[in-house]
Amino acid sequence: MSPNPCDTPYDRLQALPRSVWLPSLICSAGERECKLTDAAVWLHSLGDGALPPAAADFGDAAASAPLRLAVGELGLAPLCRKVPALAEQVLRTLLWHMDRIADRQPDVARTDAIAQVVIDFRAEWQLQTHGLEAELAFLQGLGDLASLRWDELRGHLNSRPWQAARQAADRLAQMPALAALIDRLGRAERVPQADAVPQAQTVETAAPPAGQRAVTTRLPDAPGEIVGLRFSSLPERMLGSEAVMLRHPMLKKLWRARRAEGRLLSWLTEAVLVDWRPDPLARPRVGSAPAPPEALARGPMILCLDTSGSMRGAPENIARAVVLAALRAAHLAGRGCRLIAFGGPGEIVEHELGRGAAGLQALLELMGMAFDGGTDVQTPIEHAIARVCETGWHQADLLIVSDGEFGCRSDTLARLDEATARHGLRVTGVLVGDRETLGLMEVCDQIHWVRDWRRHADAAEGGDGRGFSPVHSKSLTALYFPNALSDRAARHRRGRAC
Repeated sequence: MSPNPCDTPYDRLQALPRSVWLPSLICSAGERECKLTDAAVWLHSLGDGALPPAAADFGDAAASAPLRLAVGELGLAPLCRKVPALAEQVLRTLLWHMDRIADRQPDVARTDAIAQVVIDFRAEWQLQTHGLEAELAFLQGLGDLASLRWDELRGHLNSRPWQAARQAADRLAQMPALAALIDRLGRAERVPQADAVPQAQTVETAAPPAGQRAVTTRLPDAPGEIVGLRFSSLPERMLGSEAVMLRHPMLKKLWRARRAEGRLLSWLTEAVLVDWRPDPLARPRVGSAPAPPEALARGPMILCLDTSGSMRGAPENIARAVVLAALRAAHLAGRGCRLIAFGGPGEIVEHELGRGAAGLQALLELMGMAFDGGTDVQTPIEHAIARVCETGWHQADLLIVSDGEFGCRSDTLARLDEATARHGLRVTGVLVGDRETLGLMEVCDQIHWVRDWRRHADAAEGGDGRGFSPVHSKSLTALYFPNALSDRAARHRRGRAC
């Protein structure tokens, strides 16, 4: 259907965002039809990170050409890539400066007026883009910026939570193992290297490698299987019938004589060693060991973040870095991510760390949150279990970030076991402290210890960047009070994570 002639050329406004309508209509330079058409070309090109074609001159090539050259020299096009708010702001300021040409013309020639507005345009964007490239590069890794306006974008970049997020990113760069741990969460994709440890094989049941032969070596008199009797002078191998003579007043003299002659009846033992050696003539043998479990990773994740008062200082800085890494991973791979921040009873906040502005806003709210209050881990774990049972979250894993100062009731542990059995839920703990507690050991399947957590304290809190740890192991309870461990907690004594 052809447009109504009465609407021409204003029907072209439909393709433009509302923020550029007014600058496109009131700009005195150029032709109105060209401005409305070329404005869409400029926005599309800047959104792709490219400089608009020279033909898109708004009907005033003399004015738009030097301004287009300034946009290219300032590097504004790459900055606008996938940042619609910035592209709109560049176009608005360009049209505003073009409109200033007519205001200067009574005093100076048009060519001089154009030169002056180009200088003003350069000066304005040199100030605006100072440090903006690094900020936008970091911001684009945290979510889709298409829904943000320019004032919102500038507001985020100048806020205190944003500075806290940048500090969290710097700390995250110092903890690559933590970022790798978050990448392994979930069970949506197959990965080449298994996280689980294959079942151990004993020497008797392990099949020999292909192309090898067994060489048997027998060592007489070595500790091993009893194969008979012999005469010996070694008391440690004599029979019991010889030992009873030592208690008799007369037979003990006979025992001494037999020992001197080497005539004590003793056990005859023999050790058998089996050594597998390469044999090119041997036929290959098929191993009977079970296949290692399939490793699954990079799926949805649920973060339970401890925001109690004991986490204040360096632990809360690490917790913010964990959330930042989770949001990055969720954005880059399109993974689901749910944040559950918990404190005392009734103090729980849930956020969906998605790709849009809501995920970024949730991150900034956490960065500005004060860590205070008590610790109630029952409710967040119950919320996480309920989430895992929902459609789309069956393959999620649970990550708990805490200093370990909490405990769980038996009914909560029972529900956790049920979710593990039905949905294969894995619970990973990030320990930001000096020792494992029984509560953390009972809840988590594996525990990642951030031993140098003190180095992440701010200078005002006594942080010196050295990260000295006064303890040699996080498993102090298991080392000094092993009988205090429950059956659930004792599983960490074997094959524990770092």
